[in-house]
Amino acid sequence: MSELLIRGARKAYGATLALRRGDLHLLPGEVHVLIGSNGSGKSTLCKIVAGSVKPDAGEVLLDGKPVTIAGPQAARELGIGIFYQELSLAARRTVAENICMPALPVKGGVFVDRAALEAKAARIIEAFADVAGEGFSADAPVNTLRADQRQLVEIMKALATEASILIFDEPTSALDRAQVDRFFEILRQLKAEGRAIVFISHRMDEIFAIGDRVTVIRDGETVGTSKISETDQASVIRQMVGERDDLATPAVAPPAHQAQRSAVLSVSGLSGPGFRNVSFEVAKGEILGFGGLHGQGQSAVMRSIFGADAHHTGTIALNGKQIAMKSPREAIAHGCAYVSGDRSRDGILQGRPIFENVTPIHFLRNQLALARPASLRERAMRPLQALKTKFQGLEQPINSLSGGNQQKVVIARWLIDRPDVLLLDDPTKGIDLAAKTDLFALIRKLAENGMGIVLYSSEDAELLNNADRILVFNSGSVTRELTGADRTRYNLYHAAYEAA
Repeated sequence: MSELLIRGARKAYGATLALRRGDLHLLPGEVHVLIGSNGSGKSTLCKIVAGSVKPDAGEVLLDGKPVTIAGPQAARELGIGIFYQELSLAARRTVAENICMPALPVKGGVFVDRAALEAKAARIIEAFADVAGEGFSADAPVNTLRADQRQLVEIMKALATEASILIFDEPTSALDRAQVDRFFEILRQLKAEGRAIVFISHRMDEIFAIGDRVTVIRDGETVGTSKISETDQASVIRQMVGERDDLATPAVAPPAHQAQRSAVLSVSGLSGPGFRNVSFEVAKGEILGFGGLHGQGQSAVMRSIFGADAHHTGTIALNGKQIAMKSPREAIAHGCAYVSGDRSRDGILQGRPIFENVTPIHFLRNQLALARPASLRERAMRPLQALKTKFQGLEQPINSLSGGNQQKVVIARWLIDRPDVLLLDDPTKGIDLAAKTDLFALIRKLAENGMGIVLYSSEDAELLNNADRILVFNSGSVTRELTGADRTRYNLYHAAYEAA
């Protein structure tokens, strides 16, 4: 069995430093937990070990000998297997084919050995047979499976490598309790065989149930390693927080007399894919934050309010009037705006001029077939200038702008006609610090003028410094509301990581 040592791993993507100094010592026969907040660098460190990311600096030693992991195939040859947080399945292939994909059995050096493939897949599937659920079988196409079943296939795919070092990056995020328990039984068996396992999870109860040691990464640096038996949840969270356990700055104290202000948005008992029983109100002039780890239902709730995704139960009201919100068109008509951090998918019109990117919502909301270009250009310039957008002219292709300026154009399109509610779904994703500063200055000004704003951010500092209240999401539900003196980084982490 193998011992892995990583020292001083570093990785930057342009000006963004994803990993400053990553250290990890993994021993045979242990489950080693890796924990850190969103963007701390833990997934980057694992991808370096798996060969899918090349480090800029640092060294990797396997059984005391320096190794270079040139790619995923080289990692597999060294006995390293990985479960990726972002599923890497072939949707139209069968469960059995996906499980064996990393090393398809062949005969004659050319043809896939179907009998060997099916036998290998059947052996691995059998371990999960009674918890996999209806419709799960070796010959089922992956695109017919539920989210939890696809995640099981990804786990089985990693197990099929029979690697001596296995990395699981948040493998339980979509699994139910019975599936998690079975997976942990298998991990304990692997540990008894002498395998070395890296386990990343955002569920504190899981970490203490399965881990032997825990390494904390904060802001791109490894800050410490402890035996699970010699620490507790509070100590681990303190290491994650570090010294930055401060309140939001006094400049963003809740607006005066906010309790007397009328609710511009009311949500009651909202449930749908990825979230359940979510209720809250947003007052005019308030910035309500959505906190918690990435993928805990925050974006799904926002998209449901905006009519982009469906919800099963619950009600949504704007300015006291209940709205069905069956489509984004309906949401826009009632004064609701939505800005996604994924501007390539939900934002910009690729290859088109800035003018065409900034005006479509104005046409839609006002049901315009024709418009006077001169007056519309003047109206389009106002929000662009308010956001300090850098561009040469409205006919300039949006693709020629920086990422931050592209996002400013996306936000500006919603401000030509002032909405009542602005939903910001991780809006600063991938933009620079200067652009973030401009954006949050405008958000505060919009709130001061009476707009209701819901802000989800994967960066805790953005929430603590800009939100008047923070609802912390965990496993699709709101588990805690942070107000006043409770708005600390420690409380935010504690609510995000505790068992829901």
